[in-house]
Amino acid sequence: MPHSSASPSLSRRGLLAVGGAAGLGALLTACGSDGGSKSGSGKGGGAWSFTDDRKKKISLDARPQRIVAYVGTAAALHDFGAGDAIAGVFGPTKKKNGEPDVLAGDLDVKKPAVIGNAYGEFDIEKYAKVRPDLLVTNMYVKDALWYVPDESKAKILKLAPALALQTAEKSMLDTIKRFAELAGSLGADLRAERVTDAKDRFEKASERLRKAAGASGGLKVMAASGAPDLMYVSDPSANADLRYFKELGVDIVVPKKLSKQGFFEELSWENADKYEADVIMLDNRTQALQPPALKSKPTWSDLPAVKAGQVTTWDAEPRFSYAGAAPVLEQLAKAIEDAKKTA
Repeated sequence: MPHSSASPSLSRRGLLAVGGAAGLGALLTACGSDGGSKSGSGKGGGAWSFTDDRKKKISLDARPQRIVAYVGTAAALHDFGAGDAIAGVFGPTKKKNGEPDVLAGDLDVKKPAVIGNAYGEFDIEKYAKVRPDLLVTNMYVKDALWYVPDESKAKILKLAPALALQTAEKSMLDTIKRFAELAGSLGADLRAERVTDAKDRFEKASERLRKAAGASGGLKVMAASGAPDLMYVSDPSANADLRYFKELGVDIVVPKKLSKQGFFEELSWENADKYEADVIMLDNRTQALQPPALKSKPTWSDLPAVKAGQVTTWDAEPRFSYAGAAPVLEQLAKAIEDAKKTA
């Protein structure tokens, strides 16, 4: 995951590289099903409230119509049918060539105002012009608003209340349900065909992965991210997606010597072979090194999984929707189905 604005002591490069190794501090327990409520069925009609995963109740006179959200959060809400309320986004939205960043999912990045396109970027003047009713973002660290810069947070929060959903140290399935709950409170029809079809696909993909893991003969899977100086191995307990994969029976490498921040292990490239893995899930985000760049690392090329061609992409910052997660499950299932033990 990218660098957290609430954790200035953390290595920026380390966090950028670590993929979904979220939860770099203790996290609050999610509020469970007693999360949101609304009254009034008209467009924006009636009072609206929602209790977020900081256990903070956000109350407005009417349902929010102009939401500014972290791009990954916006992408998930879009999948559930709440995309029309997204007036602005912040976080990695567009690549240098103008194409959507992987974190944008199926969101049309030409529609919302882009308040910031990288860590530390948050144009307050542009944000004010959007006239936001609500700011929504993920929460990887206790009480931390993902990608909302600490130095300007006070000014930002004066313009609209903020809502955060926990995205670490809990199963991806539980997180998806919370995103659905929020989308529903914002007026999305969770019984719409696109949502129910995506849920069916997700459930089938989950079962496929469960069967693949069970028939794999003990294949070891490692979630990794590459940076110029280090390779990061993520701890499945902190990552919502990895935790869910493990629940489905996937044998995921658990790093033993976590960094001082916790939740992942930093390995020098000389020690990239510390853990045996038959399949490697490689962080696919823009800021992480991809296979062509990793060819310059001899120890990477020497890894058994790499030699066997058993490297699959990893959505290290997953999209917390059925539509976003289903392809991820399918891809990992196929990688395990096609893989063989390397030793």
